[in-house]
Amino acid sequence: MPEAVVPAIIVLVRDLVFSSKIAAEARAAGVAAQVVRNPEELHRFSQTAAKLLIVDVTLPGSIPASAHWGHAEPGRCVVAFVSHVDQSTIAEAKQAGIDKVLARGRFVKMLPQLVRGEAVPESSGTDG
Repeated sequence: MPEAVVPAIIVLVRDLVFSSKIAAEARAAGVAAQVVRNPEELHRFSQTAAKLLIVDVTLPGSIPASAHWGHAEPGRCVVAFVSHVDQSTIAEAKQAGIDKVLARGRFVKMLPQLVRGEAVPESSGTDG
């Protein structure tokens, strides 16, 4: 029986096409990713070795679930993406302690770096 692959990245994205793109980028970088579609599913990964959670914070319930996952173990990082015009969600995510909140366009540009574990440079605007 093959050994189970432990994901290094959890992807909380409901959009099938976009989550597939993220998972494909991770595979291309040689990194295992696990896609979940519902914030309530994150509890299944509370004890995982995964250090990165990528999350669409427009999903209802995703902000508190993601913040809880990120704070449950030291060394974890939560990277969220959202429309750059959704200022209330951006503020809510930052207030909850999400590590990095990126505009969706910037997230797409930075995705290869993110899945390889490289730091995302700071910039002005939505992320921070």
